[in-house]
Amino acid sequence: MSKNFRRTSLSIAAVAFGCAAIAVTAASADAATAATANAATANTATPAYNGHGSHAVFVQTDNTAGNQVVSYQRAADGTLTLAHTYATGGLGGVLTGSAVDHTASQGALTYDAAHHLLYAVNAGSNTVSVFAVHGTALTLDQVVSSGGTFPVSVAVHGDVVYVLNAADGASIQGYRVSHGRLELRTDWNRPLGLDATGTPQFTHTPGQVGFTGDGRQLVVTTKAASNDVLVYRLGYDGAAAQAPTVNSFPGTVPFAFVNTGRDQIALVQAGTNSVVTYRVGADGTLAQQSAYATGQAATCWIARSGDLLFASNAGSATETGLRVGTHDALTALGNTKTDMGTVDAAAAGHNLYVQTGATGIVDEYSIAPDGALTAIGSVTVAGAAGGEGIAAN
Repeated sequence: MSKNFRRTSLSIAAVAFGCAAIAVTAASADAATAATANAATANTATPAYNGHGSHAVFVQTDNTAGNQVVSYQRAADGTLTLAHTYATGGLGGVLTGSAVDHTASQGALTYDAAHHLLYAVNAGSNTVSVFAVHGTALTLDQVVSSGGTFPVSVAVHGDVVYVLNAADGASIQGYRVSHGRLELRTDWNRPLGLDATGTPQFTHTPGQVGFTGDGRQLVVTTKAASNDVLVYRLGYDGAAAQAPTVNSFPGTVPFAFVNTGRDQIALVQAGTNSVVTYRVGADGTLAQQSAYATGQAATCWIARSGDLLFASNAGSATETGLRVGTHDALTALGNTKTDMGTVDAAAAGHNLYVQTGATGIVDEYSIAPDGALTAIGSVTVAGAAGGEGIAAN
């Protein structure tokens, strides 16, 4: 269904409980950030690995004193060892009301496998950092304007990159990738026109930007800002249409999604604590295929490993496993405990890495063929309490 932008002042009780305001308070998360900030600086000394030829997991701190990306060596058994810490050249940011995820988003750190680049948002300084990736080793090549205020999510498909800015009514900004750098396209900026005064801020800002699997359309979730999923048709050069198709889902708080096919997505609706699969039509309309209510609290993030999905439940400190079957049907595989403040996650090989924002811990799991998760360890990321952004190469 296509319509003009709607404005709402909905206060969603489930999200108020929700994706960041959980049993761990903002005060405790901020205290942990302050306590580990010096340790994060110390880690920038001598790298444990030269990085070349290594498998890595990258974690963003979103530290307001200086944003950093922490690189971990991924061993054959899936366990992580600190390799190095890199300054992004920008600042982290904190949305009002957030606790365990200060950007209240998915995709703040994005790996571009085709170009061996890593994109990190600097929410506090309205920039995006571009790192060249060599295994676990990173080289900061560029810090570019995000084209808006408070960037929270990055998506890439081919040579096209889009950044989602969450504040001041929100916007998307497009870029071309050329010779390892981002070329900002000022004509690819699209204001979302959301209500910038909605409160609490962390639930009333958009959650993610991403491409459909075939790269023909761009999808943006607005959370409680308007309870919409916006779909932009892309031109042959990657330019987004001037206006999107608006899919309205009142009360559901669409937060994060992953592709499950060329024109299929699995979307987390935080307002109902559900995972819903959709087909994305050529005209941008979403057709529901299947839905599963997790029964958990603050279901907001989602990761994919083959036909397996893992939804993060910040309020319950769990991961919900699902299998995607024929016609996008969802089969439940059970819940697995994590550390407090379960947020973003990344799958790599037969492993899942879950970022937990209460104290900045990343939990490590092996993934069995039946989708069962087995804990194999964890690492504490210095200075990363409340941070969001995890990626693997």
